[in-house]
Amino acid sequence: MSKKYAIFGDIHGNLQALEAVYADAEDHDVNTYVCVGDIVGYNANPSECLEKIRTTCVAVVRGNHDHYVANDECLEDFHPLAASVIDWTRKQLTKDQLQYLKNLRLSRMVDGFTIVHSTLDMPERWGYVIDVLDAEANFNYQTSSVCFHGHTHVPVVFERDGQVTRKNFTTYTTRLGCKCFVNTGSVGQPRDGDPRASYILYEPDKRRVTLRRIPYDLSKTQEAIRAVGLPDRLAQRLEHGK
Repeated sequence: MSKKYAIFGDIHGNLQALEAVYADAEDHDVNTYVCVGDIVGYNANPSECLEKIRTTCVAVVRGNHDHYVANDECLEDFHPLAASVIDWTRKQLTKDQLQYLKNLRLSRMVDGFTIVHSTLDMPERWGYVIDVLDAEANFNYQTSSVCFHGHTHVPVVFERDGQVTRKNFTTYTTRLGCKCFVNTGSVGQPRDGDPRASYILYEPDKRRVTLRRIPYDLSKTQEAIRAVGLPDRLAQRLEHGK
């Protein structure tokens, strides 16, 4: 049986969105799950989301929120809102869960394609790939033809075929001799103006990458945020996909 992957990241503790993604993936006969990082942060269910990822994903890489939750490091580079949630999240996880996050690699190969949270050139710097210049630097370190990443929360494909181009997509076909750097968007906090959860269906045998946008019970996520005492702004922003 050929593999069909669900590839996703930036879950950020949004259990309702994550469950909706898994339900959709099962409806599409996905048999392999891969996570590009940032399991925790921003939302109210970091522990439950982490356990779901631990028990189902064949490969996971560490995101910046995962890193700072698991490591007692200075948060001066973080927005104060994000920093306050990181401090709260640390208290919600067990020592074993924190160690799991700490042990995650920054990038890895999975069946011929690469996954990373931020960039391949300096993944530990948590740089953003926003435009073709950012992507060009990344491609210099990309050894596989296909790489999936997250971090910006905006689904997009950067393609290098002589020159680098940026493409919005619903369905994208990979091409021989061409490299692509695919952002999966965000499960738990999209930032492209669409509040629905985002993830990728990847079918290597068909060379097909499909962007899936999944509605979920957003009001339940908002209620959970408010119930645990996290800032109301975190609940409000979910409605706008920002």
